Amino acid sequence: MNEARLMKVLLGPVVSEKGSRISDRHRQFIFKVMGDASKPEIRRAVELMFRVKVQGVQVANMRGKMKRFGQMLGKRTNWKKAYVTLEPGQDINFTDAG
Repeated sequence: MNEARLMKVLLGPVVSEKGSRISDRHRQFIFKVMGDASKPEIRRAVELMFRVKVQGVQVANMRGKMKRFGQMLGKRTNWKKAYVTLEPGQDINFTDAG
């Protein structure tokens, strides 16, 4: 796993009410990740980008929703999200600019 690959694994945080609730209670953060990313890659990417210690990683493959565009029926693409649990005392602050 080279560093260039690890910088591409995380596509962004998933910001939602559920995400903020579990980050406050369980030190878990939700990220949208590449579809072919593995748990060890996700762990190393989070540790590299945010300089924190990761306790565990759980992944979920999300199916794209069926959506209607006028009369046409379409489907959004499938995607993968990762629930990253941090070690006690660790935290990620997304609002810190800089």
